[in-house]
Amino acid sequence: MNTLELAACGPVIPVIVLNRLEDAVPLARALVDGGVRVLEVTLRTPVALRCIEAIARQVPQALVGAGTIRSAADARAAKDAGSVFGVSPGYTAEVGAAYREAGLPLLPGVATASEVMAAQADGLSFLKFFPATAAGGIPMLKALGGPFPDVVFCPTGGITPETAPQFLALPNVRVCGGSWLTPAEAVAAGDWGRITALARAAAALRG
Repeated sequence: MNTLELAACGPVIPVIVLNRLEDAVPLARALVDGGVRVLEVTLRTPVALRCIEAIARQVPQALVGAGTIRSAADARAAKDAGSVFGVSPGYTAEVGAAYREAGLPLLPGVATASEVMAAQADGLSFLKFFPATAAGGIPMLKALGGPFPDVVFCPTGGITPETAPQFLALPNVRVCGGSWLTPAEAVAAGDWGRITALARAAAALRG
């Protein structure tokens, strides 16, 4: 599987922050029930790797990946936990090499033309545009489309249900990343029905 195949599963990849291990499986099931199968669990909390492991074992319908990959050690730990892809906030050759060695797809973050060129030099042409809104949003993506007609993006950072269709309408955008599918208060309250409803709405988004 490559990252473009992941993108074909739906228009939004949820960016998930989990603080409690017991929330991982019901959250993943709620998202899958809403039609969202590709899940990015960020390595921002102490329980993140165990959450990835639990989802990988107990929710086979989900394609769970690790976000906030910043080093080769992160990549190895995420693979060992059962993640099937990685997402990084930026790009380094070290992280790219780790994912090539692991035989897993990587969606690396870029915000400038130079970063796009660095990722392309290592054979990557589907890139995360991050932080999307702060880095120029739609005008920047349109500008990058000129010199990089062979690159497609997943904008992440500051995307909302209202702005997502505008990003998805761009010819060089395949999918968006969004944290709005898993509001912290809904996760804390175990309001899985709300998350399923948000996932269903996200899965139906069209550019």
